[in-house]
Amino acid sequence: MQNTPVANSDDQKVPDDDKRWSTRALIVDDDVPIRELLIDYLARFSIRASGVSDGAAMRQVMQAEHFDVIVLDLMLPGEDGLQLCRWLRAESDIPILMLTARCEPTDRIIGLELGADDYMAKPFEPRELVARIQTILRRVRDDRTEQRANIRFDNWRLNSVLRQLISADGLVVPLSNAEFRLLWVFIERPRRVLSREQLLDAARGRSIEAFDRSIDLLVSRLRQKLGDDPKAPQLIKTVRGEGYLFDARDIG
Repeated sequence: MQNTPVANSDDQKVPDDDKRWSTRALIVDDDVPIRELLIDYLARFSIRASGVSDGAAMRQVMQAEHFDVIVLDLMLPGEDGLQLCRWLRAESDIPILMLTARCEPTDRIIGLELGADDYMAKPFEPRELVARIQTILRRVRDDRTEQRANIRFDNWRLNSVLRQLISADGLVVPLSNAEFRLLWVFIERPRRVLSREQLLDAARGRSIEAFDRSIDLLVSRLRQKLGDDPKAPQLIKTVRGEGYLFDARDIG
């Protein structure tokens, strides 16, 4: 087992760019044999794992590396797993799977209330741990895909799969391909002045001719669908001589 520059950490003897590693896991457990067992076992399933023994080392290694999931023991020296779970959830949305040798239901409930995604009691089968990690990551990916598919701004929701606008009262407004592409580039670059050329490149399709006025017409149609007053627009504002600015708030 090779040590990384991070104190009290374990890592696999493989290059960082080895393409067979599809997932990075951080194991926070002061039991060295368990850490080494899991690092070796997870590697069989394309999960590259690093191990640390306490909260201080966990914070240090997380500053230097990206991880997809954290396997966090409840009983740790210094800060326990519940304290670290609370800190992790305040700092990020990284998935957390908690381990404990204690089987008290209250521990499990508190851990889940603090934001842990799953909970396993020791001793456990390593294969079950792999299955639970894969389930957590699949659920997280599905949730993030769903969030990305439904973008909210002001009183609107954009369904990027169906290419529909949904108003606060549930009114569904279909968008053409060009209208959708134009709105999408606005959402990705809010409160920035975008030239007609930039917007033309983003929205261009078979129905869009390569001249500036086509963008003006497309913006006009999009404003109409958004209920944005063309004389005093609040969402898609004209910046004279430069282009347009999308001034939506609370995008997410």
